[in-house]
Amino acid sequence: MRYIKYAFLAVVALCFLTLALANRGMVTLNLLPSGLESAPGMGQFDLSIDLPLFIVILGGVVAGLLIGFVWEYLREAKHRQEAAQKTAELRQMERELRRLKRKNTEGQDEVLAILDEAS
Repeated sequence: MRYIKYAFLAVVALCFLTLALANRGMVTLNLLPSGLESAPGMGQFDLSIDLPLFIVILGGVVAGLLIGFVWEYLREAKHRQEAAQKTAELRQMERELRRLKRKNTEGQDEVLAILDEAS
């Protein structure tokens, strides 16, 4: 199984390397569209940067993954909270059960109490 994992990672790395080599051309990323930069008060947001295309593509993939991870984390928060609540209830019930078993076997012989507790 470990070799399959390494082979898969090697294929993914080879795909990324091929993507990077095929898309080395420089592109300009602008924060604002060209018509909006001349609007009053928007001049301070007129930022642009030149990057290779493969960095833009891989950056988009990474940003999409991060947004998806955060979205799922927030979406599953209620399920994690409910699971924690059920776990706490289960522990409380187990403590109550042990207390009741001890109370039930108070006057018995120790060996019989151990046998009752095991069953």
